[in-house]
Amino acid sequence: MKPFVARHAARLRLPQITGAAQRLRDFVRDLRALGRPDGGATDPHPPHPSDLRVASWNLHKCVGADGRFDPHRSAAVIAELGADILALQEVDKRFGRRDGLLDLAAVHRNAGLKLVPVSDAPAGHGWHGNALLLREDLTARVQRIRLPGAEPRGALVAEVDLPQGRLRVIAAHFGLLRRCRTRQGHAILRLLAEGEDMPTVMLGDLNEWNHGPRSSLRVLEPVFGAAGPTPASFPAAVPVLALDRILGRPDGLVSGVRAYASPLARIASDHLPLIARLRLDAAAGRAAGA
Repeated sequence: MKPFVARHAARLRLPQITGAAQRLRDFVRDLRALGRPDGGATDPHPPHPSDLRVASWNLHKCVGADGRFDPHRSAAVIAELGADILALQEVDKRFGRRDGLLDLAAVHRNAGLKLVPVSDAPAGHGWHGNALLLREDLTARVQRIRLPGAEPRGALVAEVDLPQGRLRVIAAHFGLLRRCRTRQGHAILRLLAEGEDMPTVMLGDLNEWNHGPRSSLRVLEPVFGAAGPTPASFPAAVPVLALDRILGRPDGLVSGVRAYASPLARIASDHLPLIARLRLDAAAGRAAGA
């Protein structure tokens, strides 16, 4: 059998077959985990008092899988996440007046999160649809970045003040075309090269479903390292594609990335939220040992 495989490897297109098999195994794993809100994930690291919970969610302009516009439902999912730092995508109307679509009062009341002001529109919530929400006691300085590409895209780069020091948070929504995502990744790298070195988390809808050598996100590997398995988050009802990401630097900063699949989250948007733990003590230890 092996000589036959060797002779006909090109015809059999074994790399493609192997990749398809891996994607099928990932799909079955994620399907089995759907019954658990935490996605069935386990975090091997013990909790630490300095840990933070971060989350990212494309809330699809508060329109759920049932076609209903329901900002109260979106706010309820945000409260379920229990995040200290939350990146949201598609928070504003796309055409006409870029008014925000969140129920900010409900988010603040039920989740204890405040919106970081970034919009030029009087009633807007985001920058190119990206919004950043922080726990009430946290403060940040935010820079708005225009990302290159065939359609308007942007990112928010915040420096959050913490007792352990500063944390850089990048909230982004990449484009639909691979070449645009590659250019947008390079833009993020240039920004980081010009800034100070500090623990950094990047999170958002990066619109990349490919984990192989053609993945546009490979341009980020010099900073964030090789991407490991990422939970599928799209479509929310039966997630197959890992469009959303939470990446961290230094290695070990981000732990326990998982899709949040509560019954409400599955119908509130076409994406599931991602949640993760930031291990600030691990980042500090690595910095001290550098």
